[in-house]
Amino acid sequence: MTAQRGFARRTVALAVTASVAALTLAACGDNSDSKGSSGTKAGGHNAADVSFSKEMIQHHRQAVEMASLAADHASSAQVKSLATKIKGAQDPEIKTMSGWLTSWGEKVPQDMTGMGHDMSSSTPGMMTDADMGKLEKASGAMFDSMFLNMMVEHHEGAVAMAKTEKADGSYRPATALAADVITAQSAEISQMNKMLGKG
Repeated sequence: MTAQRGFARRTVALAVTASVAALTLAACGDNSDSKGSSGTKAGGHNAADVSFSKEMIQHHRQAVEMASLAADHASSAQVKSLATKIKGAQDPEIKTMSGWLTSWGEKVPQDMTGMGHDMSSSTPGMMTDADMGKLEKASGAMFDSMFLNMMVEHHEGAVAMAKTEKADGSYRPATALAADVITAQSAEISQMNKMLGKG
């Protein structure tokens, strides 16, 4: 009888272990597919995430280009400091979004910086080639004023794009980045308007 009881206990223990393992696997499967099939692709991202990443990469590249000009052309220490901050924040974000696109099997946009590729008509807040040419030729106080006015418009475009991503995107890291863009760049818009005497 003792042997039978021991065998029964082992059988019950094995059955319980198998049940727990099955439930654990089922739970893992449920989590990985929690997005369902409502327009999302593999990896939990959708078309809005792809568009946001591609457009924001180009947008950030232009901001970095504008910020790089400040080192040689700006006269204000405040403008130079702000430009350094903008470049420091946006360079890593370009790398992050490029990584997402690569992992999704999407092409990272070609870097058209300084190549005369005018994207202003399709992306909010982007400067035209003519605008960038004027900024590059300016210096001193004129550069400072031009840079701040252009960067306010540029940031406002980025905030608009980020709000769209927050509303329509499904990839959590992308919507989190969009939220960071809204917070950081809205604060910088206020700062720049004060520097221009508008705040």
